Amino acid sequence: MFALVDANSFYCSAEQVFRPDWRGKPIIVLSNNDGCVVAANRQAKEAGIPKFKPYFQVKALCEQKGVVALSSNYELYADLSAKMMDVIGRFAPEQHIYSIDESFLSFQRAYPAISDLRTQGQTIRRAVWKECRLPVCVGMGETLTLAKIANHAAKKIPGYNGVCVIDNERERLDVLGQLSVGDVWGIGRKLEKRFQQMGIHTALKLAQYPVGLVKKNFNVEVERTIRELNGQMCKKWDQVRADKQQIYSTRSVGERIVDIDSLRQALSKHAGIAARKARQQGSLCKVFLCFAGNSPFDEHPQSFRFIHRFAYPTADTQQLTKVACDAAEQLFKEGVRYYKIGVGLLDLSDGTHEQFDLLNPVPNNTKLMSVFDQINGKYGSDTMFMAAQGIDEKWGMRRELLTPQYTTRWCDLPLFKCN
Repeated sequence: MFALVDANSFYCSAEQVFRPDWRGKPIIVLSNNDGCVVAANRQAKEAGIPKFKPYFQVKALCEQKGVVALSSNYELYADLSAKMMDVIGRFAPEQHIYSIDESFLSFQRAYPAISDLRTQGQTIRRAVWKECRLPVCVGMGETLTLAKIANHAAKKIPGYNGVCVIDNERERLDVLGQLSVGDVWGIGRKLEKRFQQMGIHTALKLAQYPVGLVKKNFNVEVERTIRELNGQMCKKWDQVRADKQQIYSTRSVGERIVDIDSLRQALSKHAGIAARKARQQGSLCKVFLCFAGNSPFDEHPQSFRFIHRFAYPTADTQQLTKVACDAAEQLFKEGVRYYKIGVGLLDLSDGTHEQFDLLNPVPNNTKLMSVFDQINGKYGSDTMFMAAQGIDEKWGMRRELLTPQYTTRWCDLPLFKCN
């Protein structure tokens, strides 16, 4: 048996941890530079606030309905996520963290020793709430896809109280019959429309689709999904999320960049972010892309690119930062008010099969990068960083509605007064 533990409206719930007076109130969280709505809790959706709408279009409605609008507090979310994952990991011998708010657990080696999986799920929910003050739902099934389906049911179908266990045929058929085909993990919008045109509207109808026709009309991933819906295990941890073939770090700046020092710092910052992402999936970069430009809505839109090919693949922040600094010299043009900047790591290779060369003048310093990542992972992002990215990020993204970073900044620690 597998379990998927997923936080409810994670960004919004994280904001309520240190603001209990916000519990039960409608909350939305905005994207970078307070652009659009990226997260909305149930109360906000009921108030008519849709996700992915530009904030300026719904600002008046938010004020009218009393919706709390907040900037993305990534530092707080990352820290609370790490704490939540630590708690969840105690309840099974194997854990796979799928995203910032989702974690798979495997009970393959412990299932016989657990007499009641539903009680186990409720225990997980209580532990996460007690220690992290984050509400979660738990779904369990014989395959990863059924665990994901069960998690949907725990959230959407009344009566489960946050825990759904698909451990028998009757339960499987009942749950699949109540969920739409679009709720199935791996079925995107295009596939959903295609299945609906074929008369397949529920997850149960999808599970009953003949495997022979699947092989003929769809790819192997759809076949695996259908087999998993029928209880046949086809997906494993390493197949759940494939490594990215390209890695980008890009952002619109909060304050326009008009000098070369700020451009150099911004490119260095993104080079460090991209390098960390590459190391996390064990990849090395052969081609490094830097780009910068003003807004496409400016009177004279301009965009510039710089491409560097490494003689030896790397994910070393030092090497990428050096190239980013050199790129700034090529990208900077007087009079251009830069708005969109970023970097891209292209032509990635598997770092586990790196071919070393004694003639490499600047070999990758894997030990240093390992310590670099461990320190930032333990004490928070940018605890240690390259000096090239600067200290005072005047060009940083605009977050005018940012809440305190309660767990990662000394000056934001909550204060308690006892009388």
